[in-house]
Amino acid sequence: MTSSAVIPAHAGIHSCRVNVRTRRLRSFAQWIPACAGMTAALALAVNASAATLTLGVVQRADDERLAPQRVELAYPGQPGGPVHQAVEMAVQKNRFELDAAKLRVSIDVRAARSADEAKAMLQQLAKAGAAGVVLDLPAAWMTSAASTVTLPLLNAGESAEAPRQHGCSANLFHTLPSERMRADALAQTLLAHRWTRVLLLHGTRADDSTRLALVQAALKRYGLKSVAVKPFRLSADPRDRDLANPLLLTGAAAGSDYDAVWIVDSDGEFARTLPYRTALPRPVVGDAGLVAEAWAPHFERYGAPQLARRFARVAQRAMTSFDWAAYMAAKALLQAALEQASGPTAAQVLKALNRPDFTLDGFKGVRLSFRAWDRQLRQPLLLSDGVAVVGSAPVDGVMHPNNVLDTLGTDAPESSCKAAL
Repeated sequence: MTSSAVIPAHAGIHSCRVNVRTRRLRSFAQWIPACAGMTAALALAVNASAATLTLGVVQRADDERLAPQRVELAYPGQPGGPVHQAVEMAVQKNRFELDAAKLRVSIDVRAARSADEAKAMLQQLAKAGAAGVVLDLPAAWMTSAASTVTLPLLNAGESAEAPRQHGCSANLFHTLPSERMRADALAQTLLAHRWTRVLLLHGTRADDSTRLALVQAALKRYGLKSVAVKPFRLSADPRDRDLANPLLLTGAAAGSDYDAVWIVDSDGEFARTLPYRTALPRPVVGDAGLVAEAWAPHFERYGAPQLARRFARVAQRAMTSFDWAAYMAAKALLQAALEQASGPTAAQVLKALNRPDFTLDGFKGVRLSFRAWDRQLRQPLLLSDGVAVVGSAPVDGVMHPNNVLDTLGTDAPESSCKAAL
């Protein structure tokens, strides 16, 4: 049936050429509609013969991170919009290769309000024959849902360590950098500048406590000293004055002299007010000042400007780390599918993603690959002050016996992920 659908279209184009040669048309304009119709028929025939590749996107419903008032403030390290926009762009960018392979892509976007809903959606996508799913879900939702399906899942929206360690699954990959990767990148940068004495400021949320522990581990890993650890709290209560004033938090009461202030603020509201308001003239790093991110829209090397401009045209906003991670997740699924001879299945895509030689171009100057132990995408991180990219990590001089990119995040001997390949 596929062949018979294509043949008449080719025959029609041939007939059109014959008519131009043999008939006396009053004008060339009379020929254009006739051949345009034949071309449309050919396109329909080709589409009819194409196999359908379904990519799922499961994201959070009513995502408070995407509330308009928060998005407008553009806090560092926060998403700027739904990740499905980057998935759509990845499909558009691979259109030529997909057409050549006779693959038609269908993107199935779903929004979950709970872990149970996320689990049900993944099961429905697996039953419908999806080749893979891009996720933007909380860590707890992912870890409970991932083990219920066997299709490849690519996390583009959660940086917590849990889904990469004790909550890992053999089919769960991560394109967004982990919090430990970001902490290691900044610790390496401080070490390279010999800013070895660090004042730590942190919020009181549960996420802040978890991330603070990772920062302290990174400082220890690179031989840096924490001179003091102080909590902050945004409050209008006069009794909390000492916990909300940057000058008081970073003044003499903070302890001995320090070379840098590291701010851990998952919300971002306090962090944005800290640079240039410290008691001592010192750099601020972490969630304000100098930040380590997967992506910065003003990165100017390795073809990054073209990617950033393309996304800005599609989404009408700047590309964030979350968008880059979603783009890379979709790109990985498409590349793995295109490597298959015909009719790629979820099992074939999963096998391709797990191959040691499976690599991706992430517009960062090196080929990127997934780690075997926690399925985290190896990648350099960009160091940005919000205006320009001022450097990258791993920094020069940091060494590793196998791959210097593995100095960012949990290395193989430290991993607690026990999921079998």
